[in-house]
Amino acid sequence: MVSIILIIFANGIQLFDVMITNERVQYWLDVANEDLSLAEYIFKGGRWLYTAFMCHQAIEKTIKAYWVNVREDEPPYIHSHIKLLKGCGLADIMTDEQLRFIDIMVPMNIEARYPDYKREVAKSLNENAAKHILEQTKQFLQWIHQRF
Repeated sequence: MVSIILIIFANGIQLFDVMITNERVQYWLDVANEDLSLAEYIFKGGRWLYTAFMCHQAIEKTIKAYWVNVREDEPPYIHSHIKLLKGCGLADIMTDEQLRFIDIMVPMNIEARYPDYKREVAKSLNENAAKHILEQTKQFLQWIHQRF
């Protein structure tokens, strides 16, 4: 599908921008790949919480890439994987195992959380758990990519 999005901002910030769907998809995939690469790098440094957080980010952005590939509108400014998956139709074709993985990833969205929350989530992670999340993330992203 190829569609054109026209973006006009007020106050002279940006008056006109045209982005073809393929470019929008590629944008989301590029930032998702950056997040996944960063997750791998952080994992090597032993930072399990931030490995999981960057995996969360990579999943979110890959879902948004799929969203703009199959829908005419922009994905909402939300971080809920399940809402995004439902909105673009992927939730309907996911396995129970994939849905469980998405549930596991919910608390990994630590971006705007208080330190106490982060500490509690961090306690649930160790090298094996972070490695499992990283591997499951790669598999899930590959599954989404196969649907493009």
